[in-house]
Amino acid sequence: MLLTCQMGYEKLLARELAATGVGAAEQGSGWVRAERAEAFETLAFAHLTLRTPIELRGESVNALAQRVAEWFLASLRGERIETLWPAVWLGPHETVGLGRRITSVEAAFSELLKKKLARVAKLMTPDLPRGVGSVRGLFVFFADFGRVLVAREAYGHGQRRMADDELAPSRSYLKIEEAYAVLGREPGEGETVCDLGAAPGGWSYSAAKRGARVVAIDNGPLKGGALNHPRIEHRREDAFKFVPPAGAPFDWLFCDMVEDPHLVLRQIVEPWLAHGWCRHFVVNLKFGRVDPVGLLAELWTDSSPLAKHGTNLRIRHLYHDREEFTLVGERAPHSA
Repeated sequence: MLLTCQMGYEKLLARELAATGVGAAEQGSGWVRAERAEAFETLAFAHLTLRTPIELRGESVNALAQRVAEWFLASLRGERIETLWPAVWLGPHETVGLGRRITSVEAAFSELLKKKLARVAKLMTPDLPRGVGSVRGLFVFFADFGRVLVAREAYGHGQRRMADDELAPSRSYLKIEEAYAVLGREPGEGETVCDLGAAPGGWSYSAAKRGARVVAIDNGPLKGGALNHPRIEHRREDAFKFVPPAGAPFDWLFCDMVEDPHLVLRQIVEPWLAHGWCRHFVVNLKFGRVDPVGLLAELWTDSSPLAKHGTNLRIRHLYHDREEFTLVGERAPHSA
């Protein structure tokens, strides 16, 4: 398998794989190759997992395009494509000139496919489906200028680049927008959200623009589209001390605070889930001062508050994350 990740986090992905008993056979900028990947669906640092990739080589743009086209057409035998299918072309674009090579090979491949199977070519889309799960299409990863790894099956872990909003108070807005895709749902009209450590209000604004009613807890000021928003109630209180009114749980808990992750787990995540103060949660944990792979192991243990009181948990290092994990999930229905 070939697993992609955010550039600069390859060693952490390799360590995360090693913690599951799987060694990295090879790695480069933004990718790790492993002979196998057990429980790869739970990996935090992986963004896209290519299943059983085949290596192809070619010295020129046309040679590479021809080999990818031949391989792809051979793989279609006995298969009928009737709906949109993703053709995803990836590689370490920071390598000088490689981005142009990828674009050129992709264009040459598209022309070849149009000549051979125009109907199939018309159904091709460059985008992965939104959300988490397996998908069939064409996935091409450039390890370098003349070497590509191709696969028909991939597993999308949910990360994706999000569009900004000029009214969003900060770039953290992009993280919550991305988190919805990982969780598979988002706040809706009339739902309630408690945003702990809300300032300057990117997460609160994201929920409010969808029609949710937000209580934003932070001693700091709100800005941009969150400031004086009619669906956002700003309370200048300590987020660690805030307790919802009895019998009035929130639909959502948001928490993105620059604090020790263990403190957030112990003083926010555990009581909120144990007492049933929320139904869904999106929580960021900063790992800049702790071992991230060790923290992942703690989060998945049976003694973790997430295991004791949560369900449908997904832990991801998002496209828009830096030294942090984003946790999404739900409170277990019979937790106590």
